[in-house]
Amino acid sequence: MKRSEIQLDYILLITLCCLFIYSLIAVYSGSGQYQTHDPYYYVKRQVIWYSIGAIVLVGVALFDFELLERWALPFYSVGIVLLILVHFFGTFKNGSTRWISFGFFDLQPSEFMKVFLILFLSVILKRFANRALSFKHSISITIKVLLLSIVPFYLILVQPDLGSALVIGAIALSLMLVSGIAYKIVGLVVSSFIALIGFLVYLHNNFYDIFIKIIKPHQLERIYGWLSPDEYALSYGYQLKQAVLGIGSGQMYGSGFNQGIQVQSGKIPEAHTDFIFSVIGEEFGFIGASILILLYFILLYRIMIIGLSSNNVLGYYICAGVIGLISFQVFQNIAMTIGLMPVTGIALPLFSYGGSALLTNMLALGLVFSVNIRTKKYMFSKSEIM
Repeated sequence: MKRSEIQLDYILLITLCCLFIYSLIAVYSGSGQYQTHDPYYYVKRQVIWYSIGAIVLVGVALFDFELLERWALPFYSVGIVLLILVHFFGTFKNGSTRWISFGFFDLQPSEFMKVFLILFLSVILKRFANRALSFKHSISITIKVLLLSIVPFYLILVQPDLGSALVIGAIALSLMLVSGIAYKIVGLVVSSFIALIGFLVYLHNNFYDIFIKIIKPHQLERIYGWLSPDEYALSYGYQLKQAVLGIGSGQMYGSGFNQGIQVQSGKIPEAHTDFIFSVIGEEFGFIGASILILLYFILLYRIMIIGLSSNNVLGYYICAGVIGLISFQVFQNIAMTIGLMPVTGIALPLFSYGGSALLTNMLALGLVFSVNIRTKKYMFSKSEIM
């Protein structure tokens, strides 16, 4: 493709740059409680991760995403193998085994599995595009999608990592919604999930011995802390209680950069990672939090426009999967910080400090840019997805 022919969504690129700058500000302030010698330690590392992520994004964007179709199954298989290796050779920390240690870097396979699943399910669903599937025909396709999703879901859940497992579910659901699968089938899948939650509640209340074999103790503690943060303010609900106090004290304009009492005193654990939204809420207030949410809205909106404009149905599905990936993480992270959802280990995408999660999201955006670059505008023509 000639350089003059390359089209790029500059709004999406500028939004990503804004998230990068905003992230450095929040990481610097949120990591202050951990600093003993170098106040810019985590900021420098975040710049390094973003730089590596930018290289990954550019490399993937310049690669023709259509050629990845033949690699979808191998990537998915590698992801499954890595998840199995975590079970046998993983590094245990913070109550779970999610990482494979390479000395200088801990790899979290569950993060990369999210992108591999997006790619593989997109390839599967592409075969049934351009037609509305009947209820009967939708059943076999739905079973195939669910089986491909349940395997990584289970392997991630037993680490245990409920947050990432739920992201796997969100990706599968988002792709099912935009595919030709009958909505009755999708509704049945969602209803089954709700029924499962109800069944778990029933087990908890009547057969606790069985329930505790399914839900790990630390996961149950987080649910208790979510439902009754005041009752468990000194134990299970400590993080949530302190985060809500910090965000509430921020009011409209916040207490000011690096001036948050809850954050700077160290009362909010992991303020530069999972609970980084509390830094924004306390120190930049409602205005700062609204700006961050607006940036995510623009990001998701531009990905949606790129997907709808694509001439290739595979690109359309990839964009839909990336929207499911990012939107669920944003919702879950912010919701758990303000008490609307239980606390999970989901980072705020493209914002929280971290390596694997950031690289995963940059890899996913690289696929989106690849779709964007290879979308041609034709006069008097119809898109492949129409």
